[in-house]
Amino acid sequence: MEKQRQILHVDVNNAFLSWTALDRLSQGEKVDIREIEAVIGGDETKRSGIVLAKSMKAKRKGVCTGETLYQARLKCPNLQVFKGDYKSYKKHSNDLYKILLQYTEKIERFSIDECFLDMTDYLGGDTLINKAYEINRRVREELGFTVNVGVAHNKLLAKMASDFTKPDKVHTLFEEEIPIKMWTLPVSELFMLGKKTLPKLYNMKIRTIGDLAKQDKMLMIRKFGKHGLMMWEYSNGIDNSEVNYLEEKPKGIGNSVTLPQDICSEEEIQIVLLTLAEQVTYRLRRYNMYANVVNVQLRTKDFKDFSHQKKLMNPASNTKEIYSLAKELLHEMYKKGTFIRLVGLRVDNLVEKDEMQLSLFSNEEEEKQEKLDKVVDELKNKYGYSSITRAGKLNSEKNIRLKDV
Repeated sequence: MEKQRQILHVDVNNAFLSWTALDRLSQGEKVDIREIEAVIGGDETKRSGIVLAKSMKAKRKGVCTGETLYQARLKCPNLQVFKGDYKSYKKHSNDLYKILLQYTEKIERFSIDECFLDMTDYLGGDTLINKAYEINRRVREELGFTVNVGVAHNKLLAKMASDFTKPDKVHTLFEEEIPIKMWTLPVSELFMLGKKTLPKLYNMKIRTIGDLAKQDKMLMIRKFGKHGLMMWEYSNGIDNSEVNYLEEKPKGIGNSVTLPQDICSEEEIQIVLLTLAEQVTYRLRRYNMYANVVNVQLRTKDFKDFSHQKKLMNPASNTKEIYSLAKELLHEMYKKGTFIRLVGLRVDNLVEKDEMQLSLFSNEEEEKQEKLDKVVDELKNKYGYSSITRAGKLNSEKNIRLKDV
């Protein structure tokens, strides 16, 4: 039986305005343009200058995305206009992408400010909704802007969900929620529905997405052809399209977790590191790659970041060796009694297994560990990631619950 797909859609709230605001604040500006009547627009001296993004205060005055700056000023005389910076937007977009890569490699960059994530094989024993809330929180805390996250079993429903109430929200749209959450919406809000089609639907007395969903499928095909079939399927929540991602080998693999509560014990942090090491090395082995460098990151309750890294004696992919070096790094950097709110583990300088001449450095113990990891990986692949765990974690996890890794 085919696995039920687990899809997220991450959409930056008011991306261009938010990113411009962050840039200005980082340069010493005192006013957050997200809090005033402001827009991002083109050259105001030219008639072609249009509104690309608007603040909430400008929106309340009636300013609309896509209208000319001249029209916007008629509605909002105190409007302040700021130019966009594509290079900056690309950097912020890439920062978001780097965080999302810690959850899955199957990411479709749908636009500069939105991505689809296929999480089907990457939940690691957690739930899709927990991952959505974790991403939502991490983007806000680590990058300074906010995102809406749509949670669903296909791309269409995830996209529709992320467009619900904004900003900084997580919304689900599962199949059983379609009648309540989606069918009540105006038909104009259906994804991929063109403006030219709306008058024709209105003439058919179709006002809501639910009205469209209840139409005869063959009638819609006769009237609109392939587009009619797509509209009917979308209105019923049907979408089998795949997350289109670029298949490429990573240069590094990492993950981090914001803890449910701050911890101040090196032993407790080691438990977190073990969970992270298991997840990172599992992904490392899936790519058939070895790591040369291990990096451990800590963030205190006061948001101070510390990190140490060290090169492995030999390239490795086994959990035991990478976890051992991670513990060593932790011991070197952790000051007793410091409260920690985030722990991260990353492996870098990756090389493909085919490039390695294992006979040059492998020994009996390493080969034994590789075989053990392979058996564990196969069990996880067959029965689910959380089907098997290390004995040392069982009692410890009663005291600290790792939902985020």
